[in-house]
Amino acid sequence: MTEERERDTALRIEGRNAVLEAFRSGRTIDKLFVLEHCQDGPVQSILREAKKQQTIVKFVRREKLDQLSETGRHQGVIAMAAAYAYSQVDDMLELARERGEAPFLFLLDGIEDPHNLGAIIRTANLAGAHGVIIPRHRAVGLTAVVAKASAGALNYTPVAKVTNLTAEMERLKQQGLWFVCADMGGTTMYELNLKGPIGLVIGNEGDGVSRLVREHCDMIASIPMKGQIDSLNASVAAGVLGFEIVRQRSL
Repeated sequence: MTEERERDTALRIEGRNAVLEAFRSGRTIDKLFVLEHCQDGPVQSILREAKKQQTIVKFVRREKLDQLSETGRHQGVIAMAAAYAYSQVDDMLELARERGEAPFLFLLDGIEDPHNLGAIIRTANLAGAHGVIIPRHRAVGLTAVVAKASAGALNYTPVAKVTNLTAEMERLKQQGLWFVCADMGGTTMYELNLKGPIGLVIGNEGDGVSRLVREHCDMIASIPMKGQIDSLNASVAAGVLGFEIVRQRSL
């Protein structure tokens, strides 16, 4: 078993008592898999705890649980714990205030590859960003693979998970932030004013920034490219545009 696989197994909690105690201890659970049509008392208790924590719950067939299980004794429930605890967005704003800096946040619209998420968290740290915001649904959470790919940046860079990305953007606009998203159809990034309180929005690896999130952005930035292909990996785009923001903020 590889080191990565061993760490992933350590974050996988199986069995009714173990899962229930994990919830009650306050451990952050990213996702809960439950045997479909299972409605007995212990499972209902687990589901109530999952609802309190707003954990994603997936009802699946026994074959899926057997495939996920490492112990063979899942008892109809498997929880996937986060490798790190999540922060609050307001804590990121407070961090910016403590540093005497304009807020600089990365917002990720549906990043599904854990290696990309880890790389972006690493970039955010090196760029001096105050935090990374990810959506609760249809996106990867803070798995062991993400932690490894971040090369230690998760120890220093807050990550918050929100239910509705556009609603959070609107809330942050009330606190003075502007939002720029990376999209090949936008204005060349060198022509934009990317100073001040800003949120950098990076889209899904395949589909880019979703229409609704794009509509909530104040600026659309394109990265100049001269090759034969027309798109960059999400984490590379985050690095290029993120450090253009760093450059402008240092002027």
